This record gives sequence, structure tokens and C-alpha cells, in this order.
Amino acid sequence: MEKIQETNFQNIKRICGNNYLGDSLILLENISDVPLPDSPRRTNMIIIGLCTRGNARYSVDAHEFTVNAGEAFIVSERHIIDRFLLSPDFEAPSLVMSMDFFHETIRNVSEMSALFLYSRNHPVMRFNAKEQQVFKSYFDVMRARMKDKSNHFLKQLLSTLILAMFYDLSNVIYHSKLEAPYRQSRPDAIFTQFIKLVEDNCRTERRVSWYAQQLCITPKYLSETIKQVSMRTPNEWIDNYVTSEIRVLLKNTTKSIKEITKEMNFPNQSFLGKYFKENVGMSPTKYRKS
Repeated sequence: MEKIQETNFQNIKRICGNNYLGDSLILLENISDVPLPDSPRRTNMIIIGLCTRGNARYSVDAHEFTVNAGEAFIVSERHIIDRFLLSPDFEAPSLVMSMDFFHETIRNVSEMSALFLYSRNHPVMRFNAKEQQVFKSYFDVMRARMKDKSNHFLKQLLSTLILAMFYDLSNVIYHSKLEAPYRQSRPDAIFTQFIKLVEDNCRTERRVSWYAQQLCITPKYLSETIKQVSMRTPNEWIDNYVTSEIRVLLKNTTKSIKEITKEMNFPNQSFLGKYFKENVGMSPTKYRKS
């Protein structure tokens, strides 16, 4: 069986002009400018857009969705997207974010992961006129700020704007849940509880067995459930949150690597260095200097 290729951040950067921030964020004035793949792709990024004209059809994990003018769409990572069909007049300003940038942005926001879990099952949502204008305003401000590449704090500035946009987007999701309550399945409930536990405890706990014990289930059942819901293993989620915490400590504090090792509950600096390099591709010292 032929392996499904992943979406390519670099290919999207090539068609966006100068509207990108390294390998973290891309702003697309119209996502239809991205060449449509002729075969299924597995996403490795977050895509958020607002259809302003026309309509589009596409499938996510073999489920078909339609996006019409006035509707926003969210495509999360690890989904298989395919069968694109866009109307000739389709327009949708969109944001494309790497997973590292996404997790760095939403860290310490306790409700955000649960709300984005809801969007995994409800990836298309209707925006009223005010909500559409809010999204467009954020997009326009970010596009204007992104032009100032000389701004030393550009990444932090854009991250703050995106976090503010996420709060407004999450507010839409929150009210959608109130208006049309849905019964959360047991696997989804376990995933939500697991992510909350990881957010709160990843600095001190990295064992899947510990998280399973807190949820009163077996490690095997936890692993099977998390893989079923998110297409990632519990260890992958834990490693993602741990490395995000280390990244923030390296970039945004003056703490020594020895202090970070103690704060993140690693036995020694060598162990932390090896763990970080395996997950990020470079040593903590090199990452701090980059």
C-alpha cells in the first residue's frame, strides 16, 4: 500500500509572497492559490480560514464537508484531506501554522484544547457578520505587522495576535456548543481529560502509566483510545508538550540549562539534552542561540 504523503509547509510558503514567519506561520489572502494535491495528504499543521465568496467541498478522513460564504473552517493535524472541489469564485483568507507554533501559542490556556477538540468533530462553523469582520480584522492586522521583518519581537507579537483571535474563535465554538449541545463520546472525553492532565503536569510527569492511573484506566486502553481519537500516541502528546515547555524556557527566560533540567524534572542535563535533541533536532544550547 502506497504511503500517504504529508502536507508540505515549504511548498505553501513559495506561493505566499512575503506573508510568512519562518517555518511557523503563513498568511494566505486566498487559500485557493495553493495548488490542490492530486492525491490524499495527511496534515501536519493547523489551517484556519474564512470563506468570503463561493464554496468548496473536501473530505477529511473520508467524511465530506462543504464550506460556503460566511463559514469558517479548521483543519487540524494528522487528518487525511482529499477530494477538493472549489467553485471558480471561491475565496478564503487563511492562516497556516506549524504545530510547534500552535502549541507555543496556546500553552497555559486551559480551555483551549477542549474547544479545539470540539472543532475536530465540527470543522466547519457559521460566522455571523460581526464574527466575520472580527476574523478579517485580525487577518489584516497580522498581514500588516508581518511586513515589518525588522521587528525583533515579531514572532511574539504575531503569537499574541493569534492568541487573541483564538479567544474570539473559541467564544464562537463555546456558544455553538451551548446552542446545539452534543453528547461527547467516551473516547473524546478521555482525550479531553488526558490533554488537560498533560497541560497541567508535563513538567513533572512523562509516564503514560501515571496518566492512565489518574484516569482510572489501563495504560493499554489509554494508548488505544488516544490513538483512535487523535492519530497520535500518548507519548507523542507528552513529548510535544514537554518540548514546548523547554522551548519557552530556553527562549523566554534567562534560566540556565541546569535550572531548566531541575524545573522539568529530568535526572540530569545530559538526559535533558538527549531528549530535546531527539524531539527537536538540535541541542538546547544550539536552540537557545538560534
